[in-house]
Amino acid sequence: MDKPTGVTRRQFACTMCGAWLASRYCGSSLKAAATAGPQPWDQPAVVAKVYLSAPTIHWPNVGLDVKKEVAEIEARLAEVERKHATKLRFTGGQLLTGADQVEAWAKSLGGADAVLAIPASQPSVPVTAIVDAAKLPTLCFSRPYAGHQWSGIAALRKKVGRVDVLATSSYGGLDAYVPVWRAMHHLRHSKVLVVAQSPAGRQNLADGFNKQFGTTFRFLTYDDLNAAFPKADAQQAKRAAEEFTRGALKVVEPSPKEIHDAFRFYLMVEDLLEREKANAITVDCFPGLLGKKLPAYPCISWSKLNDQGRYGVCEGDVRSTMTQLLITSATGMPGFVSDPVFDLSRNEVVHAHCVAATKMGGLNGPSSPYLIRHHLETAEGAVLQVLMPVGQTITVGEFADPAKFLVSTAEVTGTTAEVTGSPDAERGCRSKIRTRVTDAEKWIENYGSGLHRVIFYGDHVAAIERMGRLMGFEVVKEI
Repeated sequence: MDKPTGVTRRQFACTMCGAWLASRYCGSSLKAAATAGPQPWDQPAVVAKVYLSAPTIHWPNVGLDVKKEVAEIEARLAEVERKHATKLRFTGGQLLTGADQVEAWAKSLGGADAVLAIPASQPSVPVTAIVDAAKLPTLCFSRPYAGHQWSGIAALRKKVGRVDVLATSSYGGLDAYVPVWRAMHHLRHSKVLVVAQSPAGRQNLADGFNKQFGTTFRFLTYDDLNAAFPKADAQQAKRAAEEFTRGALKVVEPSPKEIHDAFRFYLMVEDLLEREKANAITVDCFPGLLGKKLPAYPCISWSKLNDQGRYGVCEGDVRSTMTQLLITSATGMPGFVSDPVFDLSRNEVVHAHCVAATKMGGLNGPSSPYLIRHHLETAEGAVLQVLMPVGQTITVGEFADPAKFLVSTAEVTGTTAEVTGSPDAERGCRSKIRTRVTDAEKWIENYGSGLHRVIFYGDHVAAIERMGRLMGFEVVKEI
């Protein structure tokens, strides 16, 4: 076995700054991720504005010119929309002054993803009526002296869910909700392919996520992949594999054929996603690989999709797939599905898997260096060993079910890879990071909802809590 030698500081820097950015992860050899233009899941979120008042008002004062007030707010919201033009589109803007107007207003919502309800006075049409009629996630934007409806939002959320309040004089406060609206739209228009010989419990999970978020699922089998694999262009895959290999720090175990087959699998997945009009795929890979029922290892395909803001997820894991759809769409950070390894004596958790994106620091950022390795648990195939960033905060999350999201944070203290001289490089999975947590013992004592967790660089807990309030799921801090 050809073991990787040490990498000099100069080699590491050249790799980071030169070949990585030039190759764009083999983009010149393969299909672009969005050759047909923006797909439905990447379109701006549609948020319907509605202003709430009454024929006679007494707050903030009896002489308030409500129409003038609305015009001023409209101008400020137009600035917000221009600032987030690729992620947000406001519609509507009607002024409702009586409960009898709400039903007709609700019929005009069309394909809106959410509602921005803006009280202008006291009294006014109640937000409760808006939530009941629209049946959409609703944010109450309560400016100072615009009324007292903010005081009932917490109770309303406990009763019906999917409602939040932003009480502020700053229109910049809406910036934090743009990613939430973006995630709503993204999940509502996404389609996930699940490849498994027996759907079993995965179908129940998929039905639950469809009901909660509107995400579409399609179930396929290994036979579907085996039928599609021979149609993938072998010569195109060969050229892409060669280019990809040149960008690696080192190829350790895999043969050229194993890397070639991995890229042919990727081309097959591209064709499959295009044909199905889908942006995510998860395969129950271990039974397929151990039983020789898959035409090639899918791991490099998943790395590439995750680098593009699409989704390739291991082990037919519907919950981790939905976790990635939620957080990546809101933050622009790819997810890394992890098998956590606890070390209570060091208050540490190692996150390990044989699939990792190279752009863990952000879809628009630089790529991390990688080696091309065998899958560690089967000693064959082609996977990436990614040297992920260290010295940063990560968010660790997972949907326990469609109505509950588990979350914690940690600090990345190191990478465990052979190239860095780590003693546990040949244990567990290829890509690993070592993290320090606040209380590993508390976490392991309460650990549940399956093995996997998904990590994302950055602290996204506040954003996840906003998404939970407005999208109707409970957020539980594991530590």
